[in-house]
Amino acid sequence: MSIHQPMRLATILRTGAIAGAAGGLAEVAWVSVYAGLTGASAAAVSRGVTTAVGATAPLPNDAAMLGILIHMAIAVALGVALAAAWHGLARIWPSGRPRYAFVLATLAAVWGLNFFVILPIVSPDFVHLVPYAVSLVSKLLFGLAAAEALRRTATWSVATYARAGA
Repeated sequence: MSIHQPMRLATILRTGAIAGAAGGLAEVAWVSVYAGLTGASAAAVSRGVTTAVGATAPLPNDAAMLGILIHMAIAVALGVALAAAWHGLARIWPSGRPRYAFVLATLAAVWGLNFFVILPIVSPDFVHLVPYAVSLVSKLLFGLAAAEALRRTATWSVATYARAGA
C-alpha cells in the first residue's frame, strides 16, 4: 500500500460526506418547498422515511426528526459511493461535464430502483406521499448538488495532492 492510498481514501470519504450532505439537504429543501406550496406534509414524508427503514419503534414521538437523520445518513453513504466513482472517472473524463451527467444518470437510476422496486415492497405507502415527478426532481436536485460539491472539493483535492507530491 502506498503512502498516498490512505490520503485518497480519506479524500473520498470527506468529499463523499460533503457531496451526500449537499444532496440530502437539497432534497429536504425541495420537499419542504413542495409541501409549502401545495399544503402537503413534509413531516409525513420524513416519518415515511422512518417507517420505510423500520425505525419507528425507537423514537415514535420523534419519527419526523429521526426520518431526517436517517435520510441524511443514507445521503452521506450515497455521496461516498458517488465520490469514489467521481474520483475514478476523473482519469477517463478529466472534464467535469461527463461526470455531472454520470451523477445525474446514477441518481435517476437510484430513484427508479427505489420507487419501482424497493419501496413498493418495503413501504408501499411511501411511494404515494409525493407525486413521482416531485420525487424524481428531488433526486435530480440531489445529483446536481452532489456533483457540484464533488467538483468543488475535487479541485481542492487536486491542489492538496500536488502540494503533497502525490
